[in-house]
Amino acid sequence: MNPLVLQSDFGLDDGAVSAMYGVAVGVEPRLRIHDVTHNIPPYDIWEASYRLAQVVSYWPTGTVFVSVVDPGVGSDRLSVVARTATGHLVVTPDNGTLTHLHAIFGITELREIDETTNRREGSEHSYTFHGRDIYAFTGARLASGAIDYEQVGPVLPLDRLVSLHVDEPRLVDGTVRGTIDALDVRYGSLWTSIPRELFLELGVSHGDRMQLRVTRNDRVVHSNQMRFVPSFAAVELGESLLYVNSLDRMAVAINRGSYARAFDLGTGNGWKVALGLVV
Repeated sequence: MNPLVLQSDFGLDDGAVSAMYGVAVGVEPRLRIHDVTHNIPPYDIWEASYRLAQVVSYWPTGTVFVSVVDPGVGSDRLSVVARTATGHLVVTPDNGTLTHLHAIFGITELREIDETTNRREGSEHSYTFHGRDIYAFTGARLASGAIDYEQVGPVLPLDRLVSLHVDEPRLVDGTVRGTIDALDVRYGSLWTSIPRELFLELGVSHGDRMQLRVTRNDRVVHSNQMRFVPSFAAVELGESLLYVNSLDRMAVAINRGSYARAFDLGTGNGWKVALGLVV
């Protein structure tokens, strides 16, 4: 059997997540069930997409992920299982949740879930909790080996995959440009889409002073200078810093403070960042 890893925007204040666990255990009591998070902001598909990409490569090949952030439940959006180039399976609505996985790692195959066979018995007239009735059930069957990938349902062309708009990071006129993809939620750091290798094409070294600009809707909403350093310990308490985060991308923080809260900054493709060397 393979691990089953769940993600949702359900929170832990009611029994929704427990119901998903129960369905999975009902398929196979010996399943190892784990969580990415259940604190995705309600309906935030972008956040769900990013958090999957944040963790997937650290799990063994064959791990099955179930991600349920589904504002379109009950609509004509498709239920799918994607196979990634890293050898993982992801059970999810086809609503953009696979965007970052496809962009960073690649999706090699996509299948529509055949809900006539891959659905919890007795749930045929329920249209609002597919996370429990279809996704947890199908994920558990895949993880336990009760079905194989080919039994999920028919193959879909990869160009059918629903993706959110993502701007590729780029080097332009002496600055690297990208987006604020996510926050280090607990600490308020800004995690950008700019890979370390692209940033280093600026010819920078640790200790160099950098100019940060953040724009939204083509308007500069924040500007600051800080040093590029290897870790938080290289700056004073309360000082801003630029560093390489755990995903090998550039991040901005305040030592012992929340950068996002201090400057009221958000995430998503509408939040643009530019980094340049101060000379």
